[in-house]
Amino acid sequence: MSVTALPTRAPDYVIHGRGVVPGITVGEALVTRDTISGWGGVNPMAGKVIESRHELNGVSFADKILVFPGAKGSSGWSSIFHMTRLAGTAPLALLFNVTTTKAALGAVVLRVPALTDFDRDPLALIATGDLLRVNADEGKVEGWRAPR
Repeated sequence: MSVTALPTRAPDYVIHGRGVVPGITVGEALVTRDTISGWGGVNPMAGKVIESRHELNGVSFADKILVFPGAKGSSGWSSIFHMTRLAGTAPLALLFNVTTTKAALGAVVLRVPALTDFDRDPLALIATGDLLRVNADEGKVEGWRAPR
């Protein structure tokens, strides 16, 4: 678990999903509505999205909880995300709507808590900057809204 302290108040929202990779972590959400291409779309040494037309172009996902619709592109997705783990630039957790072999394999290779198949759309509920507690062991995400 990361060292981020949780607020003492109840979470603003809770969503449930299916665990892909077990584990528990706490961190800041980074949300995108664009799928992510691992091969050519990510700089693994910097932990940044580098797709020129991606809404997160130039943004680092290192030490964030990445909330995204899913993966696109080749099976290189898992090898690129494996490099982020080795470089220390990996996300803390993955929350994705569409389960593909790329997204699932990437989550397994990263060895970070990952969930999918949610009871509510995380892209509609979670905003970048929200504090999340991801418990993939129980299939639960608790969220505290960031000040807007």
